[in-house]
Amino acid sequence: MRRNAVLFVLISLLSGFGSTAMTLAAGLWVLDLTGSVSLAALTAVCIYAPTFAAPWLGALVDRLPRRPVLIAVDLGVGALLLTLLSVRSAGAAWLIFAVLLVRGASYVVVDAGETAILPSALPPSLLGDVNGWRSSAQEGMKLVAPLAGAALYAWRGPGAVVLVSAAMPLLTAACYAAVRLPRAAPQEAGERRGGHGLREGLRALFGVPAVRVPVLAAGVAIGMSGLTNAAVLAHLVRDLDLPATHLGFLGTAQGAGSIAGGLVVGRVLARFSPVAVAAAGAGVFAAGCVSQALAWWPTMIAGSVLIGIGLPWTLIAAVTAVQTSTPEHLLGRVAATSNTVMFGPVALGIPLGAALVHLGAVPVLLTAAALSVAAALWTTRSGASARGRVGTPRVGGGVGGTTG
Repeated sequence: MRRNAVLFVLISLLSGFGSTAMTLAAGLWVLDLTGSVSLAALTAVCIYAPTFAAPWLGALVDRLPRRPVLIAVDLGVGALLLTLLSVRSAGAAWLIFAVLLVRGASYVVVDAGETAILPSALPPSLLGDVNGWRSSAQEGMKLVAPLAGAALYAWRGPGAVVLVSAAMPLLTAACYAAVRLPRAAPQEAGERRGGHGLREGLRALFGVPAVRVPVLAAGVAIGMSGLTNAAVLAHLVRDLDLPATHLGFLGTAQGAGSIAGGLVVGRVLARFSPVAVAAAGAGVFAAGCVSQALAWWPTMIAGSVLIGIGLPWTLIAAVTAVQTSTPEHLLGRVAATSNTVMFGPVALGIPLGAALVHLGAVPVLLTAAALSVAAALWTTRSGASARGRVGTPRVGGGVGGTTG
């Protein structure tokens, strides 16, 4: 089982590096080809837009053998990325957007598939730790990959970044093939118990307090992080009269907090329920927003570290709750739908925060803190009913609940 843990962390490192480097390079590439900043910014939208199709893509994962799906998707993405080598002019820039859109859909499918097979690949005692290590690996790549991708783009051009990015999913496909799963696992045999409908997946997510409560708490905290994007920049530039380039220091501080938070959250989950950890994460995130609202540069740095700790705690608590309290045959669609609930609010929070920042940066930051505190209190209050269901056997005798 520890072999599987190492493989899943390695998958997170490889996929995190490839996806971050390619996303950065795509924006630079479109800007160089078209000269349009707006078009360059739209490349990121292609990555996140498929999140709204997650419930249906997750249902597809539940209908098919999961590991073969993960391997096939990564092999297909690796081949598809190579088609970008044909882009030579602004007229062919549409291919970059098309490939990124498919890449975004692949993230949804792969994330749902990974979440679904992890309980079968690992003992319950390791789930929280591995989820935390995977989060730390991804956050670590967010610190390394942008610099490496930009340097490679400047040195050898977009083609070199495409080749490196295309190699990453091929390597992760090999890692998936090396994962050891129980022979009788339904996801390997392709057997599925009844209930393929989207409605049953929604019922498993929203009808079980042990799952619903931490997922909604994570949705609020992550959504508030989108709301504060513009406010952080405005507070930095207008209120503290510092250059916008200082955002890089804040990003590094948040990344460091995320790495540290991911490394310790497994131990916290071993002692407390996902509901309690989600509430704590929302509270820490709120404290970070208050710290960033103060008119002092060191407190903005400290606030970024707190936000870096709080957000992964809410996210990992929610993912662990899905894995431990969802029937095995519904894991794919519930995992994908929970991602929509958790990350969909960011798409609304960013433009809303950009509009509200005209009223002042500090009110937006304090509003985000207040809403996160309210979410933490609601989560704590709802924890009594949810806590009793966490860790109970899965409906239908799913393999994930008995492996290990």
